[in-house]
Amino acid sequence: MTPFELLEPRTLREAAGLLASAEPSVRPIAGGTAVMLMMKMGVLRPSRLVSLRAVEKRYSAIEAGADGGLVIGALATLASLERSPVVKSRAPVIIRALRTLANVRVRNVATVGGHLAHADPHMDLPPLLIALGASVSVEGPAGGRTLPLEELYSGYLETSLRQGELIGRLTVPTLGARRAAYLKCTTRSADDWPALGVAVALDTDGSIIRDARIVIGAATDTPVRLANAEKTLHGARVDDAALRRAGDAAAAEAAVISDQHGTAAYKRELVRVYVARAVRAALAT
Repeated sequence: MTPFELLEPRTLREAAGLLASAEPSVRPIAGGTAVMLMMKMGVLRPSRLVSLRAVEKRYSAIEAGADGGLVIGALATLASLERSPVVKSRAPVIIRALRTLANVRVRNVATVGGHLAHADPHMDLPPLLIALGASVSVEGPAGGRTLPLEELYSGYLETSLRQGELIGRLTVPTLGARRAAYLKCTTRSADDWPALGVAVALDTDGSIIRDARIVIGAATDTPVRLANAEKTLHGARVDDAALRRAGDAAAAEAAVISDQHGTAAYKRELVRVYVARAVRAALAT
């Protein structure tokens, strides 16, 4: 690795100010699970790293939201999210998804904000959190703003964060009576990067689906909601025919890509099959 300067600001606003420099090689670091790998590979050669380890502890908190949802600090580790009794009581689907996210060593240091901001489409949580209607609060040198999580992603490894902006908190609305599931298909071990991740959140009335949110990741450049597949389920009674229509619509709609985890044709068939499986998994919760 090339030499670099390490700065340790005490507040998130101070960190944002340090990152607002026009110098393109300045980068933030929290858990470092992605940044350090990229530096070791020579893909990233920052002249300066801005560590977020010493900023206010409130950005590591996991709390119950006023509406029955969750407010999660961006510096909370994935392991603390997995062990949180608040998350377990309000959104257990997140805990189920975390159990096959990388491995315990990674989860012990990787942070929620870093996981979201890295913008690798193979990440497991973004599709699920988008399906749940999550949003992020962003802090910058000039102030803060809030945006739906699905608007954070603008391309492969690219976000809509402006110069100097950092994710401060993640807000997940109450699950209420909705049912949700996340399924991943890997070509190797269960905790490996997925070839496809599918998240589903359903509002049901008995066997009738009143509303559906379907989001896929890994097979596309960014996490993507499948609006046409969602429409096929609105007002539908859950049966094999309805699930087949949803799977076909999803496969036709998704702009899938090839990578080391599978060809586009292979992933399109995964989408067709796994959308139906995810709906059934959500209904079974």
